[in-house]
Amino acid sequence: MNWIWVVAILFWTGGFAWVADNARTALKHRHERKMELLEAARQERLAIESANRGPEPVCGCTHHLAKHDKQGRCHERVEIPVAWDENKKPLRYEAGQCNCQQYVGPQPLSQVYAEELTDL
Repeated sequence: MNWIWVVAILFWTGGFAWVADNARTALKHRHERKMELLEAARQERLAIESANRGPEPVCGCTHHLAKHDKQGRCHERVEIPVAWDENKKPLRYEAGQCNCQQYVGPQPLSQVYAEELTDL
């Protein structure tokens, strides 16, 4: 019979609201921490993936090395503006040759086979 009075007093004084509010706040903070941990794990995974990948041979004109010939000229087709409005924004485009003159990015390395140095 004694515990009924304790429950009644808690109910009248708003004790249940306090408990529910604390539980809700704790769950909210737990969720935020969990989301931060998931984002940190995703960022770490992306960093590891990018570290394992070699540099892409991309020119300053944003075209791949495969689009350049031995002399360095780019052979990619691009859109060139031919008409502008009064605010100097292009209105019409035509297909044309990329104006880049030479690829200056990283040169791809050839694959090399090397035997193991130690016996396992």
